[in-house]
Amino acid sequence: MGMLDSTPAQDGFWMPGEFEKHHGCLMIWPERPGSWPYGGKAAGCVFAQIASEIAKSEKMYMIVSPERYEEAKQMLPGEVSLLILPSDDAWARDVGPTFVRDKKGRIRGNNWSFNAWGGTYDGLYASWEKDNALAKAFMEAISVDGYDASPFVLEGGSIHSDGEGTLIVTEACLLSPGRNPSLSKAEIEEKLKTYLGAKKVIWLPNGIYNDETNEHVDNVCAFARPGEVILAWTDDINDPQYEMSLEDLKVLESETDAAGRKFKVTKLPIPKNPVCVTEEDLKGYVFEEGEDSREAGERLAASYVNFYISNDAILLPQFGDENDAQAVEILQRVFDERRIVPVYARDIIVGGGNIHCITQQIPYREVE
Repeated sequence: MGMLDSTPAQDGFWMPGEFEKHHGCLMIWPERPGSWPYGGKAAGCVFAQIASEIAKSEKMYMIVSPERYEEAKQMLPGEVSLLILPSDDAWARDVGPTFVRDKKGRIRGNNWSFNAWGGTYDGLYASWEKDNALAKAFMEAISVDGYDASPFVLEGGSIHSDGEGTLIVTEACLLSPGRNPSLSKAEIEEKLKTYLGAKKVIWLPNGIYNDETNEHVDNVCAFARPGEVILAWTDDINDPQYEMSLEDLKVLESETDAAGRKFKVTKLPIPKNPVCVTEEDLKGYVFEEGEDSREAGERLAASYVNFYISNDAILLPQFGDENDAQAVEILQRVFDERRIVPVYARDIIVGGGNIHCITQQIPYREVE
């Protein structure tokens, strides 16, 4: 197994929708002191809950450091495969491979360049070599061939696919000066088509307010199925998210997908009360030199759209907010074929992301 000289588009591979059948899921055990307060103990409990739930319907892989191996082994069910591989943090969505599939049911992975969400321009930590090497290492560990898309910088959280040729991204993220400043918007779009087998890219202007990833799309908009998307929303005109989501809605209402369909848009409320860093949280972080730090009162980019679609369930973030129950009800209507599994996720959002950010699906492979 190894890196191929061709591209996914040349070989007839494309990125499936997350709602399609999975072989499995990748996660990375939380450890980084600058992301996970108080040694990541609370985060580890939630990671274990999520991994255990996903393992009910698909193969679960957990990357872990030698120092945390025994901790993870004790907290996770036996069917979770533990892999000792080096990483800088636990954002599997962004540092793991983005998998593509062909008509024969074969899967391969894309290795993007990772620069900690902005490199020297506005990256969130000063050293990211381990994270940048992880995608190749994981593909080798599970015996999957891959494509080396470097030096193109991309994170898995910045793309959503409908599996039928349509991608959704945000301009705020993909056109950020910290990603691929030498490439034009058209050139970036061509890279996406080449490595994800896409025919059309929908560019939303914005993500979620104060999202430190430069507004990843997976926090604001997701495909439920081809032609149908879920959009983070607020009716509060005084909330900065109002205008951001409204601009996104206007794009979705004016666009069609690769098949020429108009989008059906389901609005999913954001939490009514902003989720913010507390003084107690702040005491638990240990930041390295050059690492982005936090402050008490800082608004975190909490969104119910940051859910994971497993083979039989939707793992949905909850924040102890009055909109939690409404989010469950809305998504149960949208995904009536799946169970909705509410997960109290504040101990993930304090790290900067949420359930979708810490998971990376591996499409079903009919051919080994």
